[in-house]
Amino acid sequence: MPPQIVVIGSSNTDLILRLDHIPRPGETVLGGAFATAAGGKGANQAVAAARAGGQVTFVARLGRDTFGDAALACFARDGLDTRFVWRDRAAPSGVALIFVAKDGENAIGVAGGANARLSPTDVHKARRAIARADVVLLQLETPLEAVQAAAELAARAGVRVILNPAPARPLPATLLRKVAILTPNETEAELLTGVAVHDETSAAQAAEKLRARGVGIVIVTLGARGAWLAGPGVQQLVSGFKVRAVDTTAAGDVFNGALAVALGEGRALPEAVRFANAAAAVSVTRPGAQPSAPRRREIERLLTASVRR
Repeated sequence: MPPQIVVIGSSNTDLILRLDHIPRPGETVLGGAFATAAGGKGANQAVAAARAGGQVTFVARLGRDTFGDAALACFARDGLDTRFVWRDRAAPSGVALIFVAKDGENAIGVAGGANARLSPTDVHKARRAIARADVVLLQLETPLEAVQAAAELAARAGVRVILNPAPARPLPATLLRKVAILTPNETEAELLTGVAVHDETSAAQAAEKLRARGVGIVIVTLGARGAWLAGPGVQQLVSGFKVRAVDTTAAGDVFNGALAVALGEGRALPEAVRFANAAAAVSVTRPGAQPSAPRRREIERLLTASVRR
């Protein structure tokens, strides 16, 4: 039976502009290609988890608009349980404006819309699904009150909580104590701890600061280098995979979705992180957020190929 994953979070439509470089303040850059794609950290992670092999329930809010209709159609194609995806009459679906440079780096601005109206009441309606889950996966593009409600319900039921603290914001100790695994990237780790993360040593320092605040396990993602894993009895770099990056927009989201599945399957932490690294590596080789999330067979193919080398 596939692991049961509940994802509570955001859903956006991504409006993507590809350019030679990301515009500086006051600069206009011409000549880019434009596309739209399904996105939002919560939705990206939910789709990534489903494609990696999880049975996923998604809790979110969409507007009653064409963007919301398109998002639901995408979720259906990937087999998500959308009983707890609410349609909001008072706010539009979320939108993200994404600049992607030719080297694959990106800059993103988000208009949250209905995402900002996800409430503890919405989350409580999914309490039975949360209690039955193997893993609950959270991010910070929705109101903190909803995130806290989900963490509380999961902790009460003894369900492991992964919190991807993106976008970074101050986090109360009451929330952190309910989080089993925190997964910041380098920038988020610095914003949360004040430690500038640029290598394994600084990642370890930031991770220990976060663990001192009550988080059991911290995984600092380091892009192509892999991820620093810090927990009881473990301090190690789990190396990444060498690939040609085209678009890094959803790499972190794919990592988190795949990590949730691997842990839900009962894999040991280093093995689960390696699985997540492989999923993220495949995702950066093609454009888009949700469209870039790999299928299970693609993740396993990269893992197998790396062993043969």
